[in-house]
Amino acid sequence: MHIFANPNRFLAIARPLTPWLGWTGALLLAAALASGLMLTPADYLQGESVRIMYVHVPAAWLGMAGWSGIAAASLMQLVWRHPLAGVAARAIAVPGALFTAICLATGSIWGRPTWGTWWEWDGRLTSMLVLFFLYIAYLALAGADDERGQQGSRIAAIFGLVGAVNIPVIHYSVLWWRTLHQGQSITLKGSAIDMSILWPLPIAMLGFTLLFAAIVLIRMRTLLAEAKVEARLKRMAAA
Repeated sequence: MHIFANPNRFLAIARPLTPWLGWTGALLLAAALASGLMLTPADYLQGESVRIMYVHVPAAWLGMAGWSGIAAASLMQLVWRHPLAGVAARAIAVPGALFTAICLATGSIWGRPTWGTWWEWDGRLTSMLVLFFLYIAYLALAGADDERGQQGSRIAAIFGLVGAVNIPVIHYSVLWWRTLHQGQSITLKGSAIDMSILWPLPIAMLGFTLLFAAIVLIRMRTLLAEAKVEARLKRMAAA
């Protein structure tokens, strides 16, 4: 990873990669959502509401994957002092929080006709809500880095590592507690979802993931540009 430690080397790769990731992700997502809405049948129990999974499942995956990325970047920042690690963690936080919010919103929309309620203090829902609050807290800490300097950046990185404890709680919540949320429908052993409904989901997950990656690269480039401008202004003020 240290090959990308130089910001100029990173930017030389990120600039051409960003539109490829963004447009490929958008095309895959459009194809998956169109297929999910028009080509797949309604579920025999859930009816048309089953189609929410083409957004809900990728959003849940990216909410958890986003914090996993923050934790990995925080570890690199604290242990190996990778110069771009803190930038990467801050860039991941906003889209991670956004997809977590989408997961919660679509889960509530699905829960109303299925469970008869918009919200239930269910293990999976509650732990996902905690993840959203963790994102908000991380953004607040990262936003205060400029005032606290290096010490503030280390505090945000430590918080990013500690918050990762919630990821296995989310994953195993449907196994650890009696819960309204359905169990794991897709495992390494197979899927409980019929293939006639399932097949657009991997396409949607890939499309959302590529879009997520493009957003992260855009934010990293923006943060690096802001830091460069700020450093130049400080040099001009000192002169």
